[in-house]
Amino acid sequence: MASNYDATEFIDGDFETHKTAHSAAIGASAAQRAPMLEELELQRAEQHRQLAELKREKEERERKLAALEETRRRQIEFQTGRKEILQNLTRGVGLLEEAEFNSRRDAEQMAKALVELRDSLAKVERIQEETWSKDTGDVELTRALTAIENARLEWNSNRLKFPLLSGPTPEVASTVTPETKPSLFNEQLSLWQLCRLGLALTWPLAIVAVLGVAALLALAMRR
Repeated sequence: MASNYDATEFIDGDFETHKTAHSAAIGASAAQRAPMLEELELQRAEQHRQLAELKREKEERERKLAALEETRRRQIEFQTGRKEILQNLTRGVGLLEEAEFNSRRDAEQMAKALVELRDSLAKVERIQEETWSKDTGDVELTRALTAIENARLEWNSNRLKFPLLSGPTPEVASTVTPETKPSLFNEQLSLWQLCRLGLALTWPLAIVAVLGVAALLALAMRR
């Protein structure tokens, strides 16, 4: 009777083990071998690509940073400029409003003074000495002196208000000689005429004295 066939009986176990170990050693040797030129070129190209990508990313970041810095600079310039121009405009408006008010007030005062000066000028120009009669000469002379003193008071008052009136004035040559003095001081006047003449002559001085006392009182109150 024939025995059963066993295929493993013809396989050398030691040989198979040695063959497997040899194959593994060849595979490990292939894995540890130096890369070929093609592989190096591929690795080099990959490194260049990554480096270019990093450079591009760096440039993009620098561009964004520069844009942010420019925006920040413009914001600072805007805030600083706005604050400065608001201060200048506010100050300018205040100064011009005050100047406009003062100019309008001065113009109103000047217009009023102009009317008063024209009125005084008309009164002085209306004095016609040649029309005085012997009977009314003293009265007319008193009126004329009063008008002149009132005009002088008006003139001096406006000179204080408007410095431009204090400029050089033409000299008026005196034509009165000791022999040609007005007869007012050579003739006997009544008490009433003397009182009126004295009032006409001293009224401006009294006004000036009152104004001086008022100014001194105002100065003392300020202190």
